[in-house]
Amino acid sequence: MDLDLAGAEPKAVLNRLRRAQGQISGVIRMIEEGRDCEEVVTQLAAASRALDRAGFTITAAGLQQCLTGMEDGSRSGEDRDETRSRLEKLSLSLSLSLT
Repeated sequence: MDLDLAGAEPKAVLNRLRRAQGQISGVIRMIEEGRDCEEVVTQLAAASRALDRAGFTITAAGLQQCLTGMEDGSRSGEDRDETRSRLEKLSLSLSLSLT
């Protein structure tokens, strides 16, 4: 199933990902230049937060799509169980990264 971010404002998600991409490029540049450790860690934390927020939005959109597929009967019982298990693991890993 393809991910449809229409309800999650794909432009906002893409902007967050691009921001994180720029921040990570900045971190690489800062390390290459031998910049202050605190500055590097601060920039790295900002990139991590941007990725976490984008990941949460994408996971929520995927969960909504998968649940819709389960409700309309387009997935078999085994497929639903596998999907649910994968989504539970993804949600757990995302929630742990936010703490």
